[in-house]
Amino acid sequence: MSFLVNLLYLYQIPKIMSEANLDTRRNNTPALTAVILLLLVLLGTMSYLWYSKNAALNESEAKVKELEANIEEMNKMMAPFMGDDVTNDLMTDFKNMISDYDKIMKEGRPEDQTAMQEQQTKIQGLVDELESAKKNGKVNASLIAKLRRENETLRQIMIGYVKQIDELNTKNLQLTSDLDQTTAELSDTKVERDQYKGEAEDSKAKVKEGSKLKAYGFSSTGLRMKLNDTAEPTTKARNCVQAVSSFTVGENTIAEAGNKALYMQITDPDGKVLQGRSGGTASTESGQVVYTAKREIQYANKAVDVSIYFDFNGEEPVKGNYKVKIFCEGSLIGTDSFTLK
Repeated sequence: MSFLVNLLYLYQIPKIMSEANLDTRRNNTPALTAVILLLLVLLGTMSYLWYSKNAALNESEAKVKELEANIEEMNKMMAPFMGDDVTNDLMTDFKNMISDYDKIMKEGRPEDQTAMQEQQTKIQGLVDELESAKKNGKVNASLIAKLRRENETLRQIMIGYVKQIDELNTKNLQLTSDLDQTTAELSDTKVERDQYKGEAEDSKAKVKEGSKLKAYGFSSTGLRMKLNDTAEPTTKARNCVQAVSSFTVGENTIAEAGNKALYMQITDPDGKVLQGRSGGTASTESGQVVYTAKREIQYANKAVDVSIYFDFNGEEPVKGNYKVKIFCEGSLIGTDSFTLK
């Protein structure tokens, strides 16, 4: 703008001089007219640019306010789903995975130890992040969604390691069985036959042991019913109407495929085995046991995800720690626990 003022001032100089010299003013009139027109064009252009930039800025500020309002509204809508139950369940999942890694690292390959420790470090970082958010009141929908995605990704990585260990154990059992068979075929004396018999029986026992199914990746919790008749996890006894144990029955190539009956036994804090409508007794290696609920699956030697539910039938469960055991074909294939407060 100061540039325009200077130009206008320059325009006044010829005007003053024209009072002294009329002929000179007449000669300069076309040039001055051109300068004035140029100034007007520049002034119009600058005004248009200023108006356009100002309008764009106002529009951007309006969009930012709208987005902030949407985020605030979303957080309000998601508030019921971001309570202590949700964060506590996430925290429990993360800590269970850390504990599970301690177990599988004892059976895993030495070359995988560093990678497993890195996964544990990532999980601990998420635990620290969630604890910090809870402490500072910064738990929101975006954080919960992110942690759930991380939870699922890390769980799948851990399941991959467990499958790898199961495959190695199965192969080792198969190699042991093949070696025993080869050794037996070379035996041609009574002593050798007796030795073969013992080795064959030992091999059979190992194969039988190796053919037993195993369960891992447990997630057991209480459930409460929402207004829309859907269930969600809870750790509060007064709200709990059901219990569920979710887990994976591992891959086993030497197990017999077909229909498998899974028995869930839940023991309450008082040591009493809970029994539902489908409860009863089952035969195990340790004798007859009382079970809480039963679930049948079709097993095709591949990993299968399973959930077994128990209904408290309107009775408020006692507070404390509940122990969960899963049996299949007479063997205990996995354990878990959960707490109601």
